[in-house]
Amino acid sequence: MTTSRAGKLLRRVGDPQRATFLELFFDLAFVVALAQLSRGLTEDLGWSGAFRTLVLLLAMWWVWSSTAWITDRMNTQQPVIQALVIATMVGSLVMAAALPEAFGDTGLIFAGTYVAIQIGRGLVLVVAFRGHELQRIGVRGLFWYGLSALPWIAGALVHGTWRGALWAFAVILDHTAGSRGFPTPAAGRTPSQDLVISDEHLSERYRQLFIIALGELILVTGLALGTTGFAPDKTAAFGVSMATTVLLWRIYIYRAGEVLEGAIAASAEPARLARLASYAHLVMVAGVVVASVGAELVLAHPLGHTPPAWIAVILGGPALYLAGRAHFEYAVFGRVSRSRAIGVLVLGALTPAMLPLPPVVVATAAALVLTGIAISDAARARGRPAEPPSPPG
Repeated sequence: MTTSRAGKLLRRVGDPQRATFLELFFDLAFVVALAQLSRGLTEDLGWSGAFRTLVLLLAMWWVWSSTAWITDRMNTQQPVIQALVIATMVGSLVMAAALPEAFGDTGLIFAGTYVAIQIGRGLVLVVAFRGHELQRIGVRGLFWYGLSALPWIAGALVHGTWRGALWAFAVILDHTAGSRGFPTPAAGRTPSQDLVISDEHLSERYRQLFIIALGELILVTGLALGTTGFAPDKTAAFGVSMATTVLLWRIYIYRAGEVLEGAIAASAEPARLARLASYAHLVMVAGVVVASVGAELVLAHPLGHTPPAWIAVILGGPALYLAGRAHFEYAVFGRVSRSRAIGVLVLGALTPAMLPLPPVVVATAAALVLTGIAISDAARARGRPAEPPSPPG
Protein backbone atom coordinates (compact mmCIF):
# COMPACT_ATOMS: atom_id res chain seq x y z
CA MET A 1 0.00 0.00 0.00
CA THR A 2 1.44 3.36 -0.94
CA THR A 3 1.85 6.24 1.46
CA SER A 4 -1.08 8.10 -0.11
CA ARG A 5 -3.40 5.11 0.23
CA ALA A 6 -2.27 4.58 3.83
CA GLY A 7 -2.99 8.22 4.54
CA LYS A 8 -6.64 7.67 3.64
CA LEU A 9 -6.97 5.46 6.72
CA LEU A 10 -6.35 8.46 8.98
CA ARG A 11 -8.83 11.05 10.15
CA ARG A 12 -8.41 14.32 8.29
CA VAL A 13 -8.99 17.87 9.42
CA GLY A 14 -12.67 18.56 8.97
CA ASP A 15 -13.76 14.92 9.36
CA PRO A 16 -16.50 14.25 11.98
CA GLN A 17 -14.88 13.83 15.38
CA ARG A 18 -17.77 12.28 17.28
CA ALA A 19 -17.86 8.60 18.20
CA THR A 20 -19.43 6.50 15.46
CA PHE A 21 -22.15 3.85 15.48
CA LEU A 22 -19.40 1.33 14.76
CA GLU A 23 -17.79 2.16 18.10
CA LEU A 24 -21.09 1.93 19.95
CA PHE A 25 -21.57 -1.47 18.30
CA PHE A 26 -18.11 -2.44 19.51
CA ASP A 27 -19.03 -1.41 23.08
CA LEU A 28 -21.77 -4.04 23.24
CA ALA A 29 -19.15 -6.69 23.96
CA PHE A 30 -18.17 -4.77 27.08
CA VAL A 31 -21.74 -4.78 28.37
CA VAL A 32 -21.26 -8.54 28.61
CA ALA A 33 -17.73 -8.22 30.00
CA LEU A 34 -18.72 -5.95 32.90
CA ALA A 35 -21.68 -8.19 33.74
CA GLN A 36 -19.37 -11.23 33.80
CA LEU A 37 -16.82 -9.47 35.99
CA SER A 38 -19.56 -8.48 38.44
CA ARG A 39 -20.87 -12.03 38.49
CA GLY A 40 -17.40 -13.47 39.12
CA LEU A 41 -16.71 -11.12 42.02
CA THR A 42 -20.10 -11.89 43.56
CA GLU A 43 -19.20 -15.58 43.62
CA ASP A 44 -15.78 -14.97 45.22
CA LEU A 45 -15.67 -11.98 47.57
CA GLY A 46 -12.31 -12.89 49.09
CA TRP A 47 -8.91 -11.36 48.35
CA SER A 48 -8.24 -13.90 45.62
CA GLY A 49 -11.51 -13.03 43.91
CA ALA A 50 -10.72 -9.32 44.06
CA PHE A 51 -7.23 -9.91 42.65
CA ARG A 52 -8.50 -12.06 39.80
CA THR A 53 -11.25 -9.59 38.95
CA LEU A 54 -8.68 -6.79 38.84
CA VAL A 55 -6.36 -8.69 36.48
CA LEU A 56 -9.23 -9.57 34.15
CA LEU A 57 -10.61 -6.02 34.24
CA LEU A 58 -7.18 -4.61 33.35
CA ALA A 59 -6.97 -6.95 30.37
CA MET A 60 -10.45 -6.07 29.11
CA TRP A 61 -9.81 -2.38 29.72
CA TRP A 62 -6.61 -2.46 27.69
CA VAL A 63 -8.43 -3.96 24.72
CA TRP A 64 -11.13 -1.27 24.94
CA SER A 65 -8.72 1.61 25.60
CA SER A 66 -6.27 0.70 22.85
CA THR A 67 -9.19 0.38 20.43
CA ALA A 68 -10.47 3.82 21.44
CA TRP A 69 -7.05 5.31 20.71
CA ILE A 70 -6.90 3.58 17.33
CA THR A 71 -10.33 4.85 16.30
CA ASP A 72 -9.37 8.29 17.59
CA ARG A 73 -6.89 8.68 14.77
CA MET A 74 -8.32 6.33 12.12
CA ASN A 75 -11.06 6.92 9.59
CA THR A 76 -13.71 4.43 10.64
CA GLN A 77 -15.42 4.77 7.25
CA GLN A 78 -12.59 2.79 5.68
CA PRO A 79 -13.40 -0.94 5.24
CA VAL A 80 -10.03 -2.02 6.69
CA ILE A 81 -10.64 -0.10 9.92
CA GLN A 82 -14.24 -1.28 10.13
CA ALA A 83 -13.14 -4.90 9.75
CA LEU A 84 -10.45 -4.36 12.40
CA VAL A 85 -12.93 -2.94 14.92
CA ILE A 86 -15.51 -5.65 14.27
CA ALA A 87 -12.89 -8.40 14.59
CA THR A 88 -11.79 -6.84 17.89
CA MET A 89 -15.41 -6.78 19.07
CA VAL A 90 -15.85 -10.47 18.26
CA GLY A 91 -12.62 -11.30 20.08
CA SER A 92 -13.69 -9.17 23.06
CA LEU A 93 -16.98 -11.05 23.22
CA VAL A 94 -15.09 -14.36 23.26
CA MET A 95 -12.95 -13.03 26.10
CA ALA A 96 -16.08 -11.89 27.95
CA ALA A 97 -17.64 -15.33 27.55
CA ALA A 98 -14.47 -16.91 28.96
CA LEU A 99 -14.27 -14.56 31.97
CA PRO A 100 -16.16 -16.66 34.58
CA GLU A 101 -13.75 -19.58 34.21
CA ALA A 102 -10.69 -17.65 33.02
CA PHE A 103 -8.75 -18.89 36.06
CA GLY A 104 -10.08 -22.36 35.38
CA ASP A 105 -10.92 -24.29 32.23
CA THR A 106 -11.22 -21.36 29.81
CA GLY A 107 -7.88 -19.76 30.65
CA LEU A 108 -6.27 -20.61 27.33
CA ILE A 109 -9.28 -19.30 25.41
CA PHE A 110 -9.16 -15.99 27.31
CA ALA A 111 -5.41 -15.47 27.04
CA GLY A 112 -5.16 -16.80 23.49
CA THR A 113 -7.91 -14.49 22.28
CA TYR A 114 -6.32 -11.50 24.01
CA VAL A 115 -2.96 -12.22 22.37
CA ALA A 116 -4.63 -12.82 18.99
CA ILE A 117 -6.42 -9.45 19.22
CA GLN A 118 -3.29 -7.48 20.04
CA ILE A 119 -0.87 -9.19 17.68
CA GLY A 120 -3.42 -9.56 14.88
CA ARG A 121 -4.32 -5.89 15.11
CA GLY A 122 -0.64 -4.93 15.03
CA LEU A 123 -0.05 -7.02 11.91
CA VAL A 124 -2.98 -5.41 10.13
CA LEU A 125 -1.71 -1.92 10.94
CA VAL A 126 1.84 -2.76 9.85
CA VAL A 127 0.58 -3.99 6.48
CA ALA A 128 -1.99 -1.20 6.09
CA PHE A 129 0.61 1.50 6.74
CA ARG A 130 3.33 0.00 4.58
CA GLY A 131 5.45 2.88 3.29
CA HIS A 132 3.91 5.32 5.78
CA GLU A 133 5.78 6.75 8.76
CA LEU A 134 3.08 5.45 11.11
CA GLN A 135 4.06 1.87 10.30
CA ARG A 136 6.58 2.19 13.14
CA ILE A 137 3.73 2.41 15.65
CA GLY A 138 2.47 -1.01 14.57
CA VAL A 139 6.01 -2.41 14.73
CA ARG A 140 6.46 -1.15 18.29
CA GLY A 141 3.15 -2.66 19.35
CA LEU A 142 4.02 -6.01 17.77
CA PHE A 143 7.32 -6.09 19.64
CA TRP A 144 5.77 -5.52 23.06
CA TYR A 145 2.67 -7.65 22.53
CA GLY A 146 4.96 -10.43 21.34
CA LEU A 147 6.84 -10.16 24.64
CA SER A 148 3.71 -10.11 26.79
CA ALA A 149 2.27 -13.05 24.85
CA LEU A 150 4.81 -15.29 26.61
CA PRO A 151 3.48 -14.79 30.17
CA TRP A 152 -0.12 -14.67 28.89
CA ILE A 153 0.13 -18.08 27.23
CA ALA A 154 2.42 -19.54 29.90
CA GLY A 155 -0.07 -18.47 32.56
CA ALA A 156 -2.89 -20.17 30.70
CA LEU A 157 -0.94 -23.44 30.76
CA VAL A 158 -0.52 -23.47 34.54
CA HIS A 159 -3.01 -23.10 37.38
CA GLY A 160 -3.55 -21.38 40.71
CA THR A 161 -1.06 -18.84 41.99
CA TRP A 162 1.25 -19.18 39.00
CA ARG A 163 -1.49 -18.21 36.56
CA GLY A 164 -2.37 -15.16 38.62
CA ALA A 165 1.27 -14.09 38.91
CA LEU A 166 2.07 -14.54 35.21
CA TRP A 167 -1.09 -12.80 34.04
CA ALA A 168 -0.57 -9.93 36.46
CA PHE A 169 2.95 -9.50 35.10
CA ALA A 170 1.66 -9.65 31.51
CA VAL A 171 -1.07 -7.05 31.97
CA ILE A 172 1.28 -4.70 33.87
CA LEU A 173 3.79 -5.09 31.05
CA ASP A 174 1.17 -4.14 28.46
CA HIS A 175 -0.07 -1.10 30.38
CA THR A 176 3.44 0.11 31.22
CA ALA A 177 4.75 -0.28 27.68
CA GLY A 178 1.71 1.45 26.22
CA SER A 179 1.85 4.38 28.63
CA ARG A 180 5.53 4.92 27.73
CA GLY A 181 4.99 4.87 24.00
CA PHE A 182 6.15 1.27 23.41
CA PRO A 183 9.92 1.98 23.52
CA THR A 184 11.43 -0.52 21.09
CA PRO A 185 15.04 -1.28 20.06
CA ALA A 186 15.85 0.28 16.66
CA ALA A 187 12.33 1.74 16.41
CA GLY A 188 12.36 4.09 19.40
CA ARG A 189 9.17 5.09 21.16
CA THR A 190 6.04 6.76 19.87
CA PRO A 191 6.37 10.50 20.58
CA SER A 192 3.30 12.17 21.99
CA GLN A 193 3.04 14.50 19.00
CA ASP A 194 2.46 11.45 16.79
CA LEU A 195 -0.65 10.57 18.80
CA VAL A 196 -3.30 12.62 17.05
CA ILE A 197 -5.87 13.35 19.75
CA SER A 198 -9.45 14.33 18.97
CA ASP A 199 -10.61 15.89 22.23
CA GLU A 200 -14.27 15.52 21.27
CA HIS A 201 -13.94 11.87 20.26
CA LEU A 202 -11.97 10.58 23.24
CA SER A 203 -14.01 12.46 25.83
CA GLU A 204 -17.18 11.05 24.32
CA ARG A 205 -15.75 7.51 24.28
CA TYR A 206 -14.89 7.69 27.99
CA ARG A 207 -18.36 8.97 28.83
CA GLN A 208 -19.94 6.19 26.82
CA LEU A 209 -18.04 3.47 28.63
CA PHE A 210 -18.90 4.99 32.00
CA ILE A 211 -22.58 4.98 31.01
CA ILE A 212 -22.22 1.29 30.08
CA ALA A 213 -20.85 0.62 33.56
CA LEU A 214 -23.84 2.43 35.11
CA GLY A 215 -26.04 0.38 32.81
CA GLU A 216 -24.65 -2.76 34.43
CA LEU A 217 -25.66 -1.40 37.85
CA ILE A 218 -29.16 -0.60 36.55
CA LEU A 219 -29.43 -4.05 34.96
CA VAL A 220 -28.46 -5.77 38.20
CA THR A 221 -30.96 -3.65 40.14
CA GLY A 222 -33.84 -4.24 37.77
CA LEU A 223 -33.28 -7.98 37.38
CA ALA A 224 -32.84 -8.48 41.12
CA LEU A 225 -36.10 -6.67 41.89
CA GLY A 226 -37.95 -8.72 39.31
CA THR A 227 -36.51 -11.94 40.73
CA THR A 228 -36.98 -11.20 44.42
CA GLY A 229 -40.42 -9.61 44.21
CA PHE A 230 -41.87 -6.35 45.48
CA ALA A 231 -41.90 -6.89 49.23
CA PRO A 232 -41.34 -3.69 51.27
CA ASP A 233 -37.73 -4.52 52.17
CA LYS A 234 -36.90 -5.41 48.54
CA THR A 235 -38.53 -2.23 47.30
CA ALA A 236 -36.56 -0.18 49.81
CA ALA A 237 -33.33 -1.81 48.64
CA PHE A 238 -34.32 -1.06 45.03
CA GLY A 239 -34.83 2.60 45.91
CA VAL A 240 -31.44 2.85 47.58
CA SER A 241 -29.72 1.19 44.63
CA MET A 242 -31.34 3.51 42.10
CA ALA A 243 -30.52 6.55 44.23
CA THR A 244 -26.89 5.41 44.32
CA THR A 245 -26.85 5.01 40.54
CA VAL A 246 -28.23 8.51 40.00
CA LEU A 247 -25.72 9.98 42.45
CA LEU A 248 -22.79 8.24 40.76
CA TRP A 249 -23.93 9.71 37.45
CA ARG A 250 -24.47 13.16 38.93
CA ILE A 251 -21.08 13.30 40.62
CA TYR A 252 -19.39 12.10 37.44
CA ILE A 253 -20.97 14.53 35.04
CA TYR A 254 -20.78 17.57 37.30
CA ARG A 255 -18.57 19.07 36.23
CA ALA A 256 -15.41 17.33 35.05
CA GLY A 257 -17.41 14.89 32.93
CA GLU A 258 -18.92 17.82 31.02
CA VAL A 259 -15.67 19.63 30.20
CA LEU A 260 -13.15 16.84 29.57
CA GLU A 261 -13.19 17.75 25.89
CA GLY A 262 -12.12 21.31 26.68
CA ALA A 263 -9.45 20.11 29.10
CA ILE A 264 -7.83 17.91 26.43
CA ALA A 265 -7.97 20.78 23.94
CA ALA A 266 -6.43 23.19 26.45
CA SER A 267 -3.68 20.86 27.63
CA ALA A 268 -0.08 21.42 26.57
CA GLU A 269 0.23 17.62 26.45
CA PRO A 270 -3.12 16.28 25.24
CA ALA A 271 -1.88 12.67 24.97
CA ARG A 272 -0.71 12.71 28.60
CA LEU A 273 -4.01 14.19 29.79
CA ALA A 274 -5.96 11.62 27.78
CA ARG A 275 -4.00 8.84 29.51
CA LEU A 276 -4.71 10.37 32.93
CA ALA A 277 -8.40 10.48 32.07
CA SER A 278 -8.27 6.89 30.82
CA TYR A 279 -6.94 5.51 34.11
CA ALA A 280 -9.29 7.71 36.12
CA HIS A 281 -12.17 6.13 34.21
CA LEU A 282 -10.70 2.68 34.80
CA VAL A 283 -10.86 3.24 38.56
CA MET A 284 -14.36 4.71 38.37
CA VAL A 285 -15.61 1.81 36.27
CA ALA A 286 -14.03 -0.62 38.75
CA GLY A 287 -15.89 1.18 41.54
CA VAL A 288 -19.18 0.86 39.69
CA VAL A 289 -18.58 -2.87 39.10
CA VAL A 290 -17.95 -3.36 42.83
CA ALA A 291 -21.01 -1.23 43.64
CA SER A 292 -23.15 -3.42 41.38
CA VAL A 293 -21.99 -6.48 43.34
CA GLY A 294 -23.03 -4.74 46.54
CA ALA A 295 -26.39 -3.79 45.07
CA GLU A 296 -27.09 -7.37 44.04
CA LEU A 297 -26.30 -8.63 47.53
CA VAL A 298 -28.45 -5.97 49.18
CA LEU A 299 -31.39 -6.64 46.89
CA ALA A 300 -31.18 -10.37 47.54
CA HIS A 301 -30.86 -10.02 51.34
CA PRO A 302 -31.82 -6.50 52.46
CA LEU A 303 -32.33 -7.48 56.09
CA GLY A 304 -30.41 -9.67 58.52
CA HIS A 305 -26.70 -10.06 59.17
CA THR A 306 -24.16 -8.23 56.97
CA PRO A 307 -20.89 -10.19 56.56
CA PRO A 308 -17.69 -8.10 56.53
CA ALA A 309 -17.08 -8.97 52.86
CA TRP A 310 -20.48 -7.53 52.00
CA ILE A 311 -19.67 -4.30 53.83
CA ALA A 312 -16.40 -4.14 51.90
CA VAL A 313 -18.20 -4.10 48.54
CA ILE A 314 -21.21 -2.00 49.59
CA LEU A 315 -18.98 0.77 50.96
CA GLY A 316 -15.85 -0.02 48.95
CA GLY A 317 -17.52 0.39 45.56
CA PRO A 318 -18.48 4.04 46.15
CA ALA A 319 -15.10 4.69 47.84
CA LEU A 320 -13.21 3.31 44.83
CA TYR A 321 -15.42 5.34 42.52
CA LEU A 322 -14.70 8.53 44.48
CA ALA A 323 -10.96 7.86 44.34
CA GLY A 324 -11.17 7.58 40.55
CA ARG A 325 -13.40 10.65 40.38
CA ALA A 326 -10.84 12.64 42.36
CA HIS A 327 -8.13 11.59 39.91
CA PHE A 328 -10.40 12.60 37.05
CA GLU A 329 -11.05 15.99 38.62
CA TYR A 330 -7.32 16.58 38.98
CA ALA A 331 -6.79 15.74 35.30
CA VAL A 332 -9.43 18.29 34.24
CA PHE A 333 -9.01 21.09 36.79
CA GLY A 334 -5.57 20.54 38.32
CA ARG A 335 -7.06 20.26 41.82
CA VAL A 336 -9.30 17.96 43.87
CA SER A 337 -12.40 19.00 45.83
CA ARG A 338 -12.16 18.24 49.53
CA SER A 339 -15.53 16.53 49.41
CA ARG A 340 -14.04 13.63 47.42
CA ALA A 341 -11.35 12.88 49.99
CA ILE A 342 -13.77 13.43 52.87
CA GLY A 343 -16.24 11.02 51.28
CA VAL A 344 -13.62 8.27 51.02
CA LEU A 345 -12.56 8.83 54.65
CA VAL A 346 -16.15 8.79 55.90
CA LEU A 347 -16.91 5.56 54.06
CA GLY A 348 -13.83 3.99 55.63
CA ALA A 349 -14.71 5.29 59.09
CA LEU A 350 -18.25 3.93 58.80
CA THR A 351 -17.08 0.38 58.19
CA PRO A 352 -16.78 -0.80 61.84
CA ALA A 353 -20.11 0.78 62.77
CA MET A 354 -21.89 -1.09 59.96
CA LEU A 355 -21.08 -4.59 61.25
CA PRO A 356 -24.27 -5.06 63.35
CA LEU A 357 -26.57 -3.40 60.79
CA PRO A 358 -28.56 -5.01 57.95
CA PRO A 359 -27.33 -4.65 54.34
CA VAL A 360 -29.98 -2.12 53.29
CA VAL A 361 -28.89 0.23 56.10
CA VAL A 362 -25.24 -0.09 55.03
CA ALA A 363 -26.24 0.74 51.45
CA THR A 364 -28.28 3.69 52.70
CA ALA A 365 -25.26 5.02 54.58
CA ALA A 366 -23.17 4.86 51.40
CA ALA A 367 -25.92 6.65 49.45
CA LEU A 368 -26.08 9.39 52.10
CA VAL A 369 -22.33 10.00 51.77
CA LEU A 370 -22.73 10.35 48.00
CA THR A 371 -25.69 12.67 48.57
CA GLY A 372 -23.53 14.89 50.74
CA ILE A 373 -20.92 15.13 47.99
CA ALA A 374 -23.54 15.95 45.35
CA ILE A 375 -25.00 18.68 47.59
CA SER A 376 -21.52 20.07 48.21
CA ASP A 377 -20.90 20.25 44.46
CA ALA A 378 -24.16 22.12 43.90
CA ALA A 379 -23.56 24.51 46.81
CA ARG A 380 -20.04 25.34 45.61
CA ALA A 381 -21.29 26.18 42.12
CA ARG A 382 -24.37 28.17 43.14
CA GLY A 383 -24.14 31.79 42.01
CA ARG A 384 -20.72 31.34 40.41
CA PRO A 385 -19.76 31.23 36.74
CA ALA A 386 -18.98 27.78 35.36
CA GLU A 387 -15.38 26.87 36.12
CA PRO A 388 -13.32 26.43 32.95
CA PRO A 389 -11.00 23.44 32.63
CA SER A 390 -7.44 24.07 33.73
CA PRO A 391 -5.46 20.83 33.36
CA PRO A 392 -2.17 20.50 35.24
CA GLY A 393 0.92 21.81 33.46
